[in-house]
Amino acid sequence: MIDISESVMQILLAFIVVGPLIGAAAALLPAPPGLKGKSPDQAVLRHGVTVTGVVLIAAIVLALGFDHDQPSKMQATTDISWIPALDVRIHLGVDGISLPLLVLTALLTFLCALYSYFKMPAGPTPKAFVALLLVLESGTLATFAVLDLLLFFLAFETVLIPMYFLIARWGGAERQAAAWKFILYTLLGSVVMLLGLLLIGIKAGTFDMVALATDNGRSLTTSVQVVAVLAIGIGLAVKTPMWPLHSWLPDAHTAAPTVGSVLLAGVLLKMGTYGFVRILLPIAPDGMHTFAPYLAAFAVVGIIYGSLACLALAKQGAKGDLKRLIAYSSVGHMGFVLLGIATMTPTGVNGALFANIAHGLITGLLFFLVGALKDRTGTTDLDALAEETGAALYGKAPRLGGLLAFAAVASLGLPGLAGFWGEMLALFGAFDPADDLSRPAYLTFMAIAAFGTLLTAAYMLVVVRRVCMGATPQPGSPKLADVQSYEFAAWTPLVALTVVAGLWPRALLGLTDPAVQQLLAGGTR
Repeated sequence: MIDISESVMQILLAFIVVGPLIGAAAALLPAPPGLKGKSPDQAVLRHGVTVTGVVLIAAIVLALGFDHDQPSKMQATTDISWIPALDVRIHLGVDGISLPLLVLTALLTFLCALYSYFKMPAGPTPKAFVALLLVLESGTLATFAVLDLLLFFLAFETVLIPMYFLIARWGGAERQAAAWKFILYTLLGSVVMLLGLLLIGIKAGTFDMVALATDNGRSLTTSVQVVAVLAIGIGLAVKTPMWPLHSWLPDAHTAAPTVGSVLLAGVLLKMGTYGFVRILLPIAPDGMHTFAPYLAAFAVVGIIYGSLACLALAKQGAKGDLKRLIAYSSVGHMGFVLLGIATMTPTGVNGALFANIAHGLITGLLFFLVGALKDRTGTTDLDALAEETGAALYGKAPRLGGLLAFAAVASLGLPGLAGFWGEMLALFGAFDPADDLSRPAYLTFMAIAAFGTLLTAAYMLVVVRRVCMGATPQPGSPKLADVQSYEFAAWTPLVALTVVAGLWPRALLGLTDPAVQQLLAGGTR
């Protein structure tokens, strides 16, 4: 770790949030300043790589300067009055809960920009693409950094428009319908969420999330908390996505370009679960206690539903789309995150936060790999892929096949890789939930979720068998292009971090656990 003054940390965090917006505006200029390329399109794509790279470096420096001895304390804080009449403040800060999500967002966005520089999705001008990518990054980073309820809502909504256009303009088949479904679901959920946020702010007399968390619901009656949790929870559940509010997700993933799918799965889904942890658990604990068993029940239904849907898509002879299958797998994986949150215990919530990061790394890698397969074969249909690769991707493109198998076993929760710890801790949390929550009910939820891990292993292994394994290609048969240098550069950090997080979970849990303990005990300092 390095010693950085608080004022420098404040500047770093402000730059991380605002920098991509400035970069987006610059991308729309006739020629991005300071960058040259063989063509204007190449120049603007290089601009996107540069801006996201600088933001990633700033996020890493912020993480290195973070006081790891006090991860429960809000650091790099900025608190400026913005709208005095409503007591809305530009309040920024990071703790052990938000810092990993901030770094994950900066990393995935940089990798997407790098990948797009070499493999720009078919569609309109790259200028608009780069600008939308940077606006999306800014809104997501702001979501994890702001500490005011109304600012949180604005940041939460900022990501919807760029993601809508990324799907609608650069997506694949049926992209218009998928984009409309995405925007309608999330906007309707957000309207309900705004009512809940306003209710809390008006009744408590402040929108400051730190003050509200420290108050720990004492200024809100139980009935107000119940209504607020219901309203805010619906909006967050749509974004998570929680069954049965998930139906926009498979269509959006299937239609989105590769980088859109990576960011949607790796970053945007985390905004919903982050809201549960940052807002509802500390600010409305009584309301969360009321709804926790129902949240857990919906979570385990989502785990089983998502796994069965994936198994059905993976079956031989089924009209299975690999990209759609991975989208449905996210419903199951995020079910474990919601189950951990619903236990309202440090073990469960830490598991949820760990699973968030693991899912971002692993599913981001999976969508990159599926995008590469589609570029090479022109399809993501499992039957067509098996025929195109000769059911032996290992033989035709061994590195690509090996990476796909690695990502699949990481996704099914193999011990020693990142996917294991979050789901295991969520199950442990369900084994011993918070006081006054029904332990028999949670033991039932734990058993159902554990069965879901078996289903996950089943469908992932079927995918590996169908796409990667089979008869050895005959000599002289056409080979697929194996992993290219730019793909290697974009995917290696995700592989490395998946292994590091699996072998050294303390690196992440050491950050989140003190912050979670403080959060559940009565807010954030």
